[in-house]
Amino acid sequence: MNGGEKMNRNDFPMLKQDIIYFDNGATTLKPKCVIDEITNYYENYSANSHRGDYDISRKVDEMFEETREATRNFINAKKVSEVIFTKGATESLNMIVFGFMKYYLKEGDEVLITKTEHASNVLPWFTLEKELGIKVKYLPLENNVLTLDNLKNSITNKTKVISLAWITNTIGDKRPIKKITQIAHEKGILVVVDGAQSVPHIKTDVVDADIDFLAFSAHKMLGPTGVGVLYGKYEYLNQMLPLNYGGGMNSFFESDKSLEYKELPLRLEAGTMNIAGIIA
Repeated sequence: MNGGEKMNRNDFPMLKQDIIYFDNGATTLKPKCVIDEITNYYENYSANSHRGDYDISRKVDEMFEETREATRNFINAKKVSEVIFTKGATESLNMIVFGFMKYYLKEGDEVLITKTEHASNVLPWFTLEKELGIKVKYLPLENNVLTLDNLKNSITNKTKVISLAWITNTIGDKRPIKKITQIAHEKGILVVVDGAQSVPHIKTDVVDADIDFLAFSAHKMLGPTGVGVLYGKYEYLNQMLPLNYGGGMNSFFESDKSLEYKELPLRLEAGTMNIAGIIA
């Protein structure tokens, strides 16, 4: 399917069962072109990524990195190294909290969220609160909607992070993220955006919106399950510590315990990735 073609009901094999599907907020159906590409990988060039120097391995690397560049272009990131593949928005948010914020924040610092956030943008912060002694505070809502006035009135000199869904999965309200980042950055506050519901539906330009971190999932936008994206500004991603350590992230290690890790993005992608899903 090329970029000029439109999808219709016939592109989704599941709909041949004559069902009506409304649960797209949880996960979307997968079109045949995605399913076919998964099969194509397993049938024709099923090698590991960034591991070998033979023909099908090089093809995997090319397809893998073409996908990364396409993703960079899709969200208008400045650098291809600012796109990290994960297994979903949940893992991306956990990497932000436990790989970066755990070392960036200190006791007493405040993180602002709302009561309408997805669990993935709540539970990691609660855990970090117990571990570090930070304070997770709720932004007041008016009819379940966040207003800029309430945001401004909630910021204190201890506020270090604002972490919000661009579009919530609970009531579907759309937050003015660009204005929020402007307010936050004037006070040196970082902004984390849960884009799981927004990236599939609205144009996402991380440079224009000046987002510090963004997380989203492929399976909510017609892609496979088990694939997500972590975007971060290079200066922050480069300070992030991996949650996983293993093959693919290191340039070398020796028996005397000397080692060297690779540069971004591979340093944050240890182990065998969901190659078929990422390419599809």
